[in-house]
Amino acid sequence: MMIFKKLFLAFVWFTFSVMAWSQNADTKNTFYSLSGRVELLDQNKVILIGPASSVSFEFQGNSCSIALQSLVDHQNYVALVLDGKYIGRIRIEKGEAKSFPIVVSEKKKTHHLSIYKATEATNGGVLFSGTIAKIIESSVPKSKKKIELIGDSITSGFGNDDSTIPCGTGDWYDQHNAYWAYGPVLSRALDLDFVLSSVSGYGMYRNWNDEHIEEPIIPDVYENLYLNTDGLQPYDFKFQPDLVSICVGTNDLSDGDGKKTRLPFNEEKFISNYINFIKTVYKHAPNTRIVLLNSPMVSGDKNVTFVNCLKKVIQAFEKDTAHKKIELFEFQPMVPKGCGYHPNIADDKVMADQLIPYFKQLLNEK
Repeated sequence: MMIFKKLFLAFVWFTFSVMAWSQNADTKNTFYSLSGRVELLDQNKVILIGPASSVSFEFQGNSCSIALQSLVDHQNYVALVLDGKYIGRIRIEKGEAKSFPIVVSEKKKTHHLSIYKATEATNGGVLFSGTIAKIIESSVPKSKKKIELIGDSITSGFGNDDSTIPCGTGDWYDQHNAYWAYGPVLSRALDLDFVLSSVSGYGMYRNWNDEHIEEPIIPDVYENLYLNTDGLQPYDFKFQPDLVSICVGTNDLSDGDGKKTRLPFNEEKFISNYINFIKTVYKHAPNTRIVLLNSPMVSGDKNVTFVNCLKKVIQAFEKDTAHKKIELFEFQPMVPKGCGYHPNIADDKVMADQLIPYFKQLLNEK
């Protein structure tokens, strides 16, 4: 009898959760907050797509569990934040949706839980299909300034978290943790709403190990919700950023794996594609401010070439009076300590700390 009662109560709270969401799905959802590249499905489920995309809610009491599923034939990861404190990254195995209990140690009347996708779009979606908790209506969020961060593996948080699986072991995405990538870190520091539009390995005119023959590039996927080329679900661009940063070029300048044919870096193609891509960004966010970033993973003569190309891109817009001047930011040189010669979480914080005062200044300008 006691077991039946517990199951019944669990069902009641789960049903309450679903009803609360469905009542607001077509208007403004006051129970669940969605952020980043996500897809809201029927039956009040949501797919977390892009890196650091998230779903958040508030609940009463100290009992909560969430239902998550990796929608591909391999594991995925999410990062959890409870009451503003990071409580870890969890692994979601392939297969059916599973329930994950949330350990609530601090006794208080209400709690706030955020679920961030730690992996990226190319790793497949993570389905959030509900919670067993007494969710409550969230307070009206204050209006925040917005930022979109466009990039590749550096922006996605590739290889930055080896806390559970050492570098060089497991699958290439087992060390992903987009929650601690430089963009989300600086966004939290500046209290910004943010979206990551980034894909590991992609470049502006070619990729890390492909001359744009077999694989797409950032301009090919940017306008699609899932950052792919199927064209079935265009991104709606309702998120109108006050500032867009673009950190793309590391892969264009790479030497590849040394096995596939790699042509010399083509400055003309890179610059031309970059200019056209900025026009695409302006098409969807005409009032935004754009900042071009070089890469902490590119140094020496390659960095000189990279920065010179970015300056030529900016020069192409000098007579553009319809938009604000495009800015250039150069990272300090770095020897990254993450997996695969990528920044780790500490390196991401260094990058964020460099950008924070600069972005703050730009966002505060009239």
